[in-house]
Amino acid sequence: MGLRTPMYDMHLALGAKMVDFNGWDMPLHFGSQVDEHHHVRNECGVFDISHMSIFDIQGEQAQAFLQYVLSNDVALLAAIGHAQHSTLLNEQGGVIDDLMVFRMATGYRIICNAVTRERVHAWLAQHATAFACSVTWRNDLSIFSIQGPLARERLAAILSSTRTALVQKLEHHQGAADGEWFISCTGYTGEDGIEITLPASQAIDFINELVGAGISPIGIGARDTLRLEAGFNLYGFDMNEQISPLVAGMNNVISWEPSSRNFIGRRALQAQLDAGLNEKLVGLVLEERGVLRAGQPVRIDNNTSGVITSGSFSPTLGKAIALARVPMGTGERAEVEIRHKWFPVRVVKPRFVRNGKILI
Repeated sequence: MGLRTPMYDMHLALGAKMVDFNGWDMPLHFGSQVDEHHHVRNECGVFDISHMSIFDIQGEQAQAFLQYVLSNDVALLAAIGHAQHSTLLNEQGGVIDDLMVFRMATGYRIICNAVTRERVHAWLAQHATAFACSVTWRNDLSIFSIQGPLARERLAAILSSTRTALVQKLEHHQGAADGEWFISCTGYTGEDGIEITLPASQAIDFINELVGAGISPIGIGARDTLRLEAGFNLYGFDMNEQISPLVAGMNNVISWEPSSRNFIGRRALQAQLDAGLNEKLVGLVLEERGVLRAGQPVRIDNNTSGVITSGSFSPTLGKAIALARVPMGTGERAEVEIRHKWFPVRVVKPRFVRNGKILI
C-alpha cells in the first residue's frame, strides 16, 4: 500500500483507476484519460494534488535564506501573494527540485514535488541552521487544482462572495489568503485555472461541492499530457540532480542580479555558461503513426546524440509529441528510434498548446 491523500476513498467512489505514482496511490483516470484531457482544454476539471509538499518558511532571515538556497530571487516578490517559479540546486548546478514560492503575510510558502519531499526537507533544514528562520512541513493541508477555461465561472457557483471575488481578480503567479484557505493562480496545464489550498479536514466536503458544481475529477494521466502539450518540465524526466536548468530550458527561473547574491549552484551554472552549453531542450512532433517515450534515442544528421526526456500521444494534436535534449546545433529535422526503426520527427519550440491554441 502506498501513501494516500485524504481523497483516496472518494477517488474509488468516483470510479478511479488507481496506480502507484512515486509511492503514492493516485487516480490515473476516472474512465477515459483522453476525454479528461479534452474536458480540461474545453471546460474545466479538478485535480487532487494533495500529494505535493508544502513548506512554510518563517523568521527574521527567511528572505535571506531563500535567496541563498533558490535560483530565483524572492526579493522580486513585491507584494504578499505574489509567486515565482524557482529551483533548488545542488553545488554542481543540478536540480534538486523545481517549485513555486509564494510571499505570505508571515513569510514564504514553497510548494514542491511529492517525489522530492524528503530530499527537499532535509536540504532546507540543513541550510536553515545558518539563518534565523524555521522550516515547517505543512502535512495538514490539501491542494486542489481546478483547471480549464470555465474554472473561475464554475467556482463562482460554490464559493462565498469573498472567495469568488478573489478568484475573479487573481492574475497568473498571484495568490491570496482567506482565513485558512489560500487561493492561487499558477497552473500546470497551459489553461487558466485556480489552486485552492485548504485544511485536509475540509478536503472531502470541498471536492463533493466541486463535483456537484459540474467540475469533473481528472487523473494524473491527463495532467501529464496537458503539461507536456504546454511544454512544462516534469521532475525526474526533463530535469534532475544531474541536469542543469540551463540545459532544461529553465533560464527564466534563474536571477543573476544582483551579482552579489551567491546562491547555491551559481558558480557551477556560470562555469557552464563560460564553457558554452552543448545541449538544449526542444520539442519533437512525430508525423507518422507511433508513440514517443522517455529514453528513446534521437538521431541528428545520422549521429545518435540526443534523447527524449518525456513523450506521449497528444490528444489535442492527434500526434505523438515529446521533449528532448539534443545538441545545440540541431535544426528542424531529426529521427527517433522506435522499436529498432528510425522515424522522422519535426523539431519545434518546446511549447505545443497554450490556452487552447495550437502553437506549432
